[in-house]
Amino acid sequence: MLTCNYQFKLKPARQQVKEIENYLTACRKVWNYALAERKDWSNSRKSDTNKCSLEKEYIIPADAPYPSYKLQTASLTEARKVCTDLKDINAQVLQQVLRQLDRAFAQMKSLNKGFPRFKNKYRMRSFVFPQFKTNPIANNYIKLPSIGLVKMKLSRPIPEGFVLKQARVIRKASGYFINLCFQADVNVPNPFPHGNPLGIDIGLDYFAVTSNNELIKRPRFFNKLHRKLRLLQRRLKNKKKGSNNRHKLNRKIARLHQTLSDTRKDFHYKLAHRLCDGNGMIFVEDIDFRAWGRNMLCKHNLDASFGQFFEILSHVCWKRDVYFAKVDKNYTSQICPNCGVHTGKKELSERLYTCPECGFSCNRDFAASLVIRNRGLVAVGQPVNENACGDGLTGLDSNIKLVKNL
Repeated sequence: MLTCNYQFKLKPARQQVKEIENYLTACRKVWNYALAERKDWSNSRKSDTNKCSLEKEYIIPADAPYPSYKLQTASLTEARKVCTDLKDINAQVLQQVLRQLDRAFAQMKSLNKGFPRFKNKYRMRSFVFPQFKTNPIANNYIKLPSIGLVKMKLSRPIPEGFVLKQARVIRKASGYFINLCFQADVNVPNPFPHGNPLGIDIGLDYFAVTSNNELIKRPRFFNKLHRKLRLLQRRLKNKKKGSNNRHKLNRKIARLHQTLSDTRKDFHYKLAHRLCDGNGMIFVEDIDFRAWGRNMLCKHNLDASFGQFFEILSHVCWKRDVYFAKVDKNYTSQICPNCGVHTGKKELSERLYTCPECGFSCNRDFAASLVIRNRGLVAVGQPVNENACGDGLTGLDSNIKLVKNL
């Protein structure tokens, strides 16, 4: 089974915007009520049996069953008969909210984390139509239950041979979007090792250095808008909570953050596609980026978003039939790619790698990318040339290509 998710921008009319907001409000009420019901049941079982609390008490019978998804769905059916806010809302949309809450509780127990959070009017941003009887897409319009025909911007064609399974309407700072989930009953095999190998070393000096002698500059997305964002957030603290001016300023800050996110993701996708051109295998380091987000350079690491880049790169490699694998990250900058000798730990300020055994000299990140490529070739069972550079290079003075920001 092959699943594809396409996102398109919606262009709803004024009345349709009200309907979408009514959906979001109803979903938020169902989520908060169901969450409170589950939390109250859990807290009532933690009360002392020999005394009552002076702060609060949960009046819940001892034999009351746990409010599971099945019981809450039955309660939702009865509530839609009484509550006027829920009558006009699609029942399956509200059921998906309860299902999402049930999954959140299951993850809470498995990961040993706290309760899910209550949602205000800004936190509930999406809802799902889980199924469609017929194809709702016609030309540039999509027919949504109780909302009607909504115009959307078809930025790319709908894939042929796929069936629309569900649609998620999302509210963002720049407008409304819809995620369409398509499925086709086909099996796509994973790529196998073939073609030209490519090793990639990432860092803050350069965003990425490849084993093909390319140094890719690190674009500083956050630094370009940091001053503007700081001024807006400074004005925000003086606004009264709940006021229209605070709401307008919050939307302005949200649009700025979305611009940062979209620009960063666009760079990652374009770079991933360019790295797949002419290569059959791509190898990267197996790094836990959660630790990178807590060190002294966390601001720059989070701005570069290496974890997102690796996820996008693996997905693009799968789509373009390029083998993607992660290798051991240890000592990649301490091993000579030419002779394989371990040369010891070096300071971060040492950007030129020189092997004391064979005299091989090159950029430090370039040498690490060669080691990553060699480890990947060994992992897939392919031979590695004794000369890692492949063409007798002894340095980087006239061989390394400097790639500007995409």
